[in-house]
Amino acid sequence: MDWIDLRSDTVTLPTESMRLAMAEAEVGDDVYQEDPTINHLETIAAKRMGKESGLFIPSGTMGNLLAVMTWCNRGDEMILGDRSHTFLYEVGGAAAIAGVHPHTLPNKENGTLDLAAVENAIRTQNIHFPTTRLLVLENTHNACGGVPLSAAYTADAGRLAHEHGLKLHLDGARIFNAAAALDCTAGELTAPADSVTFCLSKGLAAPVGSVICGTKEFIDTARRNRKMLGGGMRQAGILAAAGIVALEGMTDRLAEDHKRTTQLAEALETLTGLTLLQGKPQSNMLFLRIDHPDIDADTVVARAFDKKIKLSARNRTDMRLVVHYQIDDMAVNRVVQLFTELLQ
Repeated sequence: MDWIDLRSDTVTLPTESMRLAMAEAEVGDDVYQEDPTINHLETIAAKRMGKESGLFIPSGTMGNLLAVMTWCNRGDEMILGDRSHTFLYEVGGAAAIAGVHPHTLPNKENGTLDLAAVENAIRTQNIHFPTTRLLVLENTHNACGGVPLSAAYTADAGRLAHEHGLKLHLDGARIFNAAAALDCTAGELTAPADSVTFCLSKGLAAPVGSVICGTKEFIDTARRNRKMLGGGMRQAGILAAAGIVALEGMTDRLAEDHKRTTQLAEALETLTGLTLLQGKPQSNMLFLRIDHPDIDADTVVARAFDKKIKLSARNRTDMRLVVHYQIDDMAVNRVVQLFTELLQ
């Protein structure tokens, strides 16, 4: 019996077509910008995002840090949500490495920030204040339940930022999930952003990598900052080859993951001792709470492991389940059976 892993969509394994593309990839030295496979990936990625240029990077965390480093000077300030990935899960890199001060605002349940609060948070010119340079949004918004941010909201946020001389960076780690959920193109969602990072190694199943996109001038500076961070790779076309397959072959199937997430939610919400958090899932993430006198989330994780199912607990009561392309209908049924046996 195969393992089922719902801890994250980062656990996806590359497809056979990706492995073949990696084996056959034409490569060169990417620091010299001479790797043809890297160059091709960056070109098609930028086109999908509606931007001039792209830059292949090892991770989304590095991409978000590069955006902060490129748009801001040390001692500047960025505005972002208190539940954003950049603030919660990126080891404080913006402050520790870039020297940029985070000004957090409360995320609403739909992942957005109140734009009136954003405007009020923008600093006036005063010798006592840091200079506000950057607004950061996230789409889909992980900690708010994998909810997608609409193109209209992002456009409003972009207008506000630009009216006040700020740049807008979009942490689009799962931007193609957002596009699938909203039935639009990724480019429509990223159009207002001055820069955007998206991951190849989550739902798109490539083994490594992300891409950051923006203007040519922005990418030229980000490339230098990437080198500073140790992200200048050499014959990395082997990795980029899988990313090309991901962009060309995996984005259109993400709706299948969303459908299975909904099926899983509908089955689990009928069980006593389990509550769905944040309502019906809107993409490939399901958040739930264990409210049972004899079972907590850690117990569920341990019992699941015995059944060759990998789950993770966010705390004693709460869990996040993430569906990806290796989770089929049979896997959904096994997970439902596990929870049914534990909670009955």
